[in-house]
Amino acid sequence: MTQTLIRGIAWQHRRAIDPLLAASAEYERAHPDIRIAWEARPLHGFEFTPIAELAEAYDLVVLDHPFMGEVAKSRCLTDLAPLLPQLADAEFLGPSLRTYRYDGALWAVPVDAACQTAAYRPDLLQRIPADVPVSISDVLELGRQATQHGLRLGIAFAGVHSLMTLFSFCAALGSPCGGRSGGPFVDADTARESLEIMRRILALCPAEALGWNSIALHEAMAVRDDLVYCPAVYCYLTYAEADLRQPLRFAALPAMDRGGAPQGSTIGGAGIALSAQSSVPEAAIEFLRFLASAETQRLFTRHHGQPARIEAWIDAEADARFSGAFSAVRQTLELSWIRPRWPGYLALQAEGGR
Repeated sequence: MTQTLIRGIAWQHRRAIDPLLAASAEYERAHPDIRIAWEARPLHGFEFTPIAELAEAYDLVVLDHPFMGEVAKSRCLTDLAPLLPQLADAEFLGPSLRTYRYDGALWAVPVDAACQTAAYRPDLLQRIPADVPVSISDVLELGRQATQHGLRLGIAFAGVHSLMTLFSFCAALGSPCGGRSGGPFVDADTARESLEIMRRILALCPAEALGWNSIALHEAMAVRDDLVYCPAVYCYLTYAEADLRQPLRFAALPAMDRGGAPQGSTIGGAGIALSAQSSVPEAAIEFLRFLASAETQRLFTRHHGQPARIEAWIDAEADARFSGAFSAVRQTLELSWIRPRWPGYLALQAEGGR
């Protein structure tokens, strides 16, 4: 029997690749004429490698929404709107599906939902003892208490991750970057306030925070015994699973002022796109339809994934598997802000992070 090969590229972490491998195996069992081969790359490649390069080598590309402007300009991907017309924004968490709509087209199917949220070690909080912060004032007070117990806060400020925290804080303060047509990209007063909060948090963190990306921060919190709480990091909810040495817990992004309303942050997540140069577009579209289904995205949660479908996020069994992380951060994600996507934005993102 001749098999059709679908080639895909994702990023290297069990949150990203394990759900895709599990879903692919299930799909192959039902479709013995199809074989799906995935490769994985480091997180930095996921954040910055030009999509046009990947579209030349792979049928399916896992990507982030800031690439959409470049994609629309190059037309290196296939518009999925006429091919998957059944997909509706309300079926996906927060703005997950909308992030991939650009220039009148739908460039990817969301299969992962994330934003900047808080993360913490419950055992270390109990050592102080202290409650989970709900405001930035609480965060700074926790940091001062933690220092007295030989503990520190954590944050991921390497490269683009520091810029994402600035974005999240500006949005939470009510002036998202790029939010005013024809105006400055950043409101100066809001940016100064956000940067001051970031400096005060950094002063309560170890020096290594300047070199941590989101994965490194989660890894450090899970294996070190001195990092009690992080107020804003792109959440990898798999670090709440029971197989970790010290499972983390997750919480909403802290409010900017004491007693303030819950805030959204900066949405991340991932979608899967179809190369415009794919030699097997019909087979790839059928597989994408399978990946976009509620049943398949529920499967993701059994393999370390944090899918984008609403049905998976409100599933009580999945929430319990992740120690309540889905319910804890859902509101932050639903309220989240979408980064700019215009052509050239990625250069701003890279330089802005530095």
